[in-house]
Amino acid sequence: RQQSLAMQLLKLVLNCLNFDFIGNSADESADDLCTVQIPTNWRTIFLEPETLDLFFDLYHSLPPMLSQLALSCLVQFASTRRSLFSNPERAKYLGNLIKGVKQILENPQGLSDPGNYHEFCRFLARLKTNYQLGELVMVKDYPEVIQLIANFTITSLQHWEFAPNSVHYLLTLWQRMVASVPFVKTAEPHLLDTYAPEITKAYITSRLECVPVVIRDGLEDPLDDTATVFQQLEQLCTVSRCEYEKTCTLLVQLFDQNAQNYQKLLHSSSRNPLEITVQEGRLAWLVYFVGTFVGGRLTYTSTDEHDAMDGELSCRVFQLISLMDAQLPQSSNEKVELAILWFLDQFRKTYVGDQLQHTSKVYARMSEVLGITDDNHVLETFMTKIVTNLKYRGRCEPVISRTLQFLNDLSVGYPFYCVWHNILFENKKVKINVRLSFKHFPFLGISDNYSLSDLRCRTVFYTALTRLLMVDLGEDEDEFENFMLPLTVSFESVTQIFNSGFEQEEAKRMLIGLARDLRGIAFALNTKTSYTMLFDWIYPAYISVLQRAIELWYREPACTTPILKLMAEFMQNRSQRLNFDVSSPNGILLFREASKMICTYGNQILSLGTLSKDQVYPLKLKGISICYSALKSALCGNYVSFGVFKLYGDNHFDNVLQAFVKMLLSVSHSDLLQYRKLSQSYYPLLECLTQDHMSFITSLEPRVLIYILTSISEGLTAVDTIVSSSCCASLDYIVTYLFKHLAKEGKKRLRCREISQDGQRLLHFMQQNPEVLQQMMSILMNTIIFEDCRNQWSVSRPLLGLILLNEKYFSELRATLIASQPDNKHEVLDQCFRNLMEGVEQNLLVKNRDR
Repeated sequence: RQQSLAMQLLKLVLNCLNFDFIGNSADESADDLCTVQIPTNWRTIFLEPETLDLFFDLYHSLPPMLSQLALSCLVQFASTRRSLFSNPERAKYLGNLIKGVKQILENPQGLSDPGNYHEFCRFLARLKTNYQLGELVMVKDYPEVIQLIANFTITSLQHWEFAPNSVHYLLTLWQRMVASVPFVKTAEPHLLDTYAPEITKAYITSRLECVPVVIRDGLEDPLDDTATVFQQLEQLCTVSRCEYEKTCTLLVQLFDQNAQNYQKLLHSSSRNPLEITVQEGRLAWLVYFVGTFVGGRLTYTSTDEHDAMDGELSCRVFQLISLMDAQLPQSSNEKVELAILWFLDQFRKTYVGDQLQHTSKVYARMSEVLGITDDNHVLETFMTKIVTNLKYRGRCEPVISRTLQFLNDLSVGYPFYCVWHNILFENKKVKINVRLSFKHFPFLGISDNYSLSDLRCRTVFYTALTRLLMVDLGEDEDEFENFMLPLTVSFESVTQIFNSGFEQEEAKRMLIGLARDLRGIAFALNTKTSYTMLFDWIYPAYISVLQRAIELWYREPACTTPILKLMAEFMQNRSQRLNFDVSSPNGILLFREASKMICTYGNQILSLGTLSKDQVYPLKLKGISICYSALKSALCGNYVSFGVFKLYGDNHFDNVLQAFVKMLLSVSHSDLLQYRKLSQSYYPLLECLTQDHMSFITSLEPRVLIYILTSISEGLTAVDTIVSSSCCASLDYIVTYLFKHLAKEGKKRLRCREISQDGQRLLHFMQQNPEVLQQMMSILMNTIIFEDCRNQWSVSRPLLGLILLNEKYFSELRATLIASQPDNKHEVLDQCFRNLMEGVEQNLLVKNRDR
């Protein structure tokens, strides 16, 4: 019973200390709440040294389940806001914390419990989060404690399989300590130059030692959790730069040793696959370390000696690249290849480009060993590696995907354009025919050996390739046609297959690949001239093939999704690329094709009937969300005058709006908000419709209007600010339209009769259903008053219109809200409402809204 009482008391204390006293945290359970805003009237309790001593004593005396709670409380004690104490008081408080740390580390038996161990690691990290290094070194026991913490960290890193999630906090402590070294003003030694290299060494050696254990025992490989690996490497990067010479010497020694062992195994007559795999795992870790340390170069603290050491390390990775590629196509290791790509990307960010002086010492050693004298030669090496991966590793999706992302990153921005263009299209060392096909790179193939998901890589590939082509393409239509020749041949083949008794599977795979290729090309063409060349190439012949595919294979999202995404990309007026010449009908022609495709897909997809919960998104909702995204881009693109459709009797605009309604009514309100991509395409589209096409909104049947207004009402409280902001904007446009209609009605102008008929329908509907706007006003007022409103400006926009249209209900709501509060707050809230409406006039002018 005593233990149960102790547990409840510790939980009570912990909940008090975890409380968000000033309301600045959206999630009180998040570990980001690193400063506890203790109330000032608790100050005396915190100043008493017996308070901390009590919790340290509880940790030492209680069993693990309870001692863990005591440590959790100490984590929050260490996070107490600095302003609670004066400088002498803060130093004394910190001294007591450090004394407790020393006691725990001198008697570490309790840390064998994973819960205690984790909380203690959090406790150590919070010490540096809330106290400066200059304050820590002034503590009496600092030298002994920093040595104990270093030994504890080294032991923890060596036992990598025990509580791996806690390592983050230990590395956070050392990262922040080392990062603070340049700012320490005291004469007291911080001793980090002694211990930081030991921490780096322990991390490196422990990761190398874990490889054979993981492989032989079939354990979970830490390298598979790339998010955690990259996070820890980023932290280690800062620590490694303290006494960088020691780190580089260790890494060079380990790299040479493991590379030599690897070569011996490769040339051995009895090649042991297990030993080779172990050695490749170690090399993967070493390459990650080199990439991390090279990427950690800071311009303002780096020296020529550090750059020379980076060159020494980089040489070894470039030599390893040659060794690994020499084994192709017989063997390849995915982990090593991913590590190499990580290194190349880090080297690019640090040592390639205008931000670096070309006299950098990093190239001195690389010039001697590899003949790489500057970043142009490095880019050529990059290109060779990229081509090798694309050619020989087409079946390894992670490597291909990362390689293409690397190529894509390189294709963005100067000076890569010119250098890469020369390498791609002129350099004889790397012969790449622009007319690329699966003969060059297998991942571009359409054979049954590749799954349809493998074709996703093609979009990124063609985006990068098109960027490089556009460097000096200009208005050269012949060069563009030459570049598009492989796609032309493929489209002609598909057309022939369609016109004969065709093999569906082959045509389908070809079209999926073509749609992904074209989307990549379209994404890279951001000028009017280049986009026009692409439009002239695809319209009208090839776009009709895409329309036919949507008709035939609407049941297969693997086919429809790439085609719909391609159309959505075509509709994007990025950088005003769709602003065709005044004599060109291309904008209207493009919209007509999009309208046909959306209508075809919408009508066909509705014929599927009721779908199961696990099928409704992939088979239906995903396609609908892409259609809505494409339609929104068209409506907001400002390249189509929609009024001409009705003027000339063209029904494409009306048809696509009706398709929008049909698809919308087939979706439940819960699905609209549950599926993020659907909500992020529907609500912005609705905002466009209410802004520019209210005549369409007012013409809808009452049941459709109810559906749309209900969706707005539910979206007002959505967590996603894109959704809630679009709902507020849509509501504002509807309310403003109503208010303006009422104002015009009062003036009885004959020339407004046509407009009044549209407005009259909406006004009549609102009079029949007054609760719709009243409910939304109530939601907005409750959000503003009682909730953490993250988009307050958006919420405020429709509020004035709602109040002016429902003044009687606003008075009732105001009285209800005031009455719901404690008596001592009635006057305060009433005054807030009076301030809100003070000076407000009966209009929706901007000046009146902003009062």
